[in-house]
Amino acid sequence: MTEQQEQTAEDAMMTRIGQAVMLHHGGDREEAQGRFLGLWGEIGEDGDPLHRCTLAHYMADTQEDPSAELAWDLRALSAADELTDARLHEHHRSLAVRGFYPSLHLNLAADYLKLGRPEAARSHLRRARGAVGALEDDGYGDGIKAAIARLEREVGEGGEEE
Repeated sequence: MTEQQEQTAEDAMMTRIGQAVMLHHGGDREEAQGRFLGLWGEIGEDGDPLHRCTLAHYMADTQEDPSAELAWDLRALSAADELTDARLHEHHRSLAVRGFYPSLHLNLAADYLKLGRPEAARSHLRRARGAVGALEDDGYGDGIKAAIARLEREVGEGGEEE
């Protein structure tokens, strides 16, 4: 019974994160950001890695300041490093942690490029390119691969060699 209540609470947190994401995608960046901050306060720095990774990943997208965006993307990566496939499967059976890394490293590369740090951007692009094998050949995977290729061209990083 307690395990079922905890699972429901975890699902409820993911639902609440998803609602804030929908606000952001609907154009209400400030409201989404406020909700993300409130949820982050509930989750905490040591909370469930799935919740932290998901929230930080989307919170980064609401930031106007590239340094703040970088900080949130680094939190997402750190949480992913703590996340296990077993925990991820509790949320959705088809997901694997390794599938998170191409997007996480792509976001970090973009952040570093915005901050005028092309070498750091290239480093994360290499990591993103090295992790694309975890992606499915579907719309999401193809989109991430295309975004990596675009950013590689922008910073002069040859993806074909990897």
